[in-house]
Amino acid sequence: MASPGSGFWSFGSEDGSGDPENPGTARAWCQVAQKFTGGIGNKLCALLYGDAEKPAESSGSQPPRATSRKAACSCNQKPCSCPKAEVNYAFLHATDLLPACDGERPTLEFLQEVMDILLQYVVKSFDRSTKVIDFHYPNELLQEYNWELADQPQNLEEILMHCQTTLKYAIKTGHPRYFNQLSTGLDMVGLAADWLTSTANTNMFTYEIAPVFVLLEYVTLKKMREIIGWPGGSGDGIFSPGGAISNMYAMLIARFKMFPEVKEKGMAAVPRLIAFTSEHSHFSLKKGAAALGIGTDSVILIKCDERGKMIPSDLERRILEAKQKGFVPFLVSATAGTTVYGAFDPLLAVADICKKYKIWMHVDAAWGGGLLMSRKHKWKLSGVERANSVTWNPHKMMGVPLQCSALLVREEGLMQSCNQMHASYLFQQDKHYDLSYDTGDKALQCGRHVDVFKLWLMWRAKGTIGFEAHIDKCLELAEYLYNIIKNREGYEMVFDGKPQHTNVCFWYVPPSLRVLDNNEERLSRLSKVAPVIKARMMESGTTMVSYQPLGDKVNFFRMVISNPAATHQDIDFLIEEIERLGQDL
Repeated sequence: MASPGSGFWSFGSEDGSGDPENPGTARAWCQVAQKFTGGIGNKLCALLYGDAEKPAESSGSQPPRATSRKAACSCNQKPCSCPKAEVNYAFLHATDLLPACDGERPTLEFLQEVMDILLQYVVKSFDRSTKVIDFHYPNELLQEYNWELADQPQNLEEILMHCQTTLKYAIKTGHPRYFNQLSTGLDMVGLAADWLTSTANTNMFTYEIAPVFVLLEYVTLKKMREIIGWPGGSGDGIFSPGGAISNMYAMLIARFKMFPEVKEKGMAAVPRLIAFTSEHSHFSLKKGAAALGIGTDSVILIKCDERGKMIPSDLERRILEAKQKGFVPFLVSATAGTTVYGAFDPLLAVADICKKYKIWMHVDAAWGGGLLMSRKHKWKLSGVERANSVTWNPHKMMGVPLQCSALLVREEGLMQSCNQMHASYLFQQDKHYDLSYDTGDKALQCGRHVDVFKLWLMWRAKGTIGFEAHIDKCLELAEYLYNIIKNREGYEMVFDGKPQHTNVCFWYVPPSLRVLDNNEERLSRLSKVAPVIKARMMESGTTMVSYQPLGDKVNFFRMVISNPAATHQDIDFLIEEIERLGQDL
């Protein structure tokens, strides 16, 4: 069996062994796919090497029309041997699909058409000869297509064309040369899990309507707490709609822990509360303070060092200042993997301060939590086990399809006490099973999407060792990029030293600016370089990488890597593309 992360199973292997452009080994891949996956394997191989042509970027504004399929007969025998007429989707509507009478065959044929569209997109996403993006300006897309909603239904041929059009202009976030966000890549097992949860179409609030999913959430959260370092995986947690909401949950629970009366009486019943976080932290801390009625002015930003790490001495100073003013410090949010620099706050020092002043310690590890899966890199989160709560987004560094964010809490039962409303029409107390598995009353939401299954199924497919290989590879690629550009002409690093995460922050300096003194004129011109290069990237569709200013630093590129399909060659391509697009600036 191939080892985790080995090239045979990976489109992104360094030796090309899983590359569709390598005919010998790729055909071997096809044979394996056909053996184990049947029709889908045959279809993928046909798209890549068989009777069908390899998918190409469409040049026209209208996608190709859907192919004809066989329709169902009107007899009641199942299966039947009646001759089938050709389906014309122009004469079929949603009312012809299930639950319509005799809708089984049209439904299967329609969904197969949709599957064909999706599989072609999947294959394109890993094909480096295709564009990352077919960019059009908003007014162009609005004028080229009619997106308006109408009273009368459209036929299924038009519906299929909408599916094709939507994916034609979608960003291929699984493309090996897409580096724009913290969440990239397209995992096949995670994709399958997402399809399954949409098919099941259930809610996570009670065991009675989501029995397996609720149990999987229980098992997975417990495992994550064990990895954090809480004894026996004790504590609580929940999957929420993203890291911003997970951070807000932490603020909500921390406030309730200190002042439980706030639940009934509101903010008027508590003193002025103060939260602390680093100046490089995520904006969601201030947004959470606004939503909870604490106010953004009550979030104190702590100074960071040149690498973007919170300075503990400044944290303690600001806590003492707040206390002297009569305010009540209730939460410190440390960051494990800041959004821009990828910095890890000194968690042990922060934990000592929180213990000294009896303040809730939260760790926002939305971006950096995945490093806990790596024996080589988990030291960067030393001290996380002392936190009262942790945000961890598997949809970032671990490559789980969006969205998948967990809030883990060390104290069991606290989340339930904070949020429960005892709605008897949902959470009856006389059910015939263990009520502890009804999780809905500890959530802010009522309706809650099944996010856990993607993570659980990927974990079963990859094992912890597979996630470790994924994470180690991405960090190795970041170090590879750093080593290439740190002394390369035309590049300047935003901060000195090897990056701790996959964030690599740098300026590209065009030839015309390299001779200028480091003055206001140079900074003004340099600030315009990254936006122009980014715009040219998108218009050409070759790659995407993010940029931003930060503090007194003008616009710079922030390269991040979380896609295991990326290779050294893709990093080389990015560097060459930046230089090609920026030489004349």
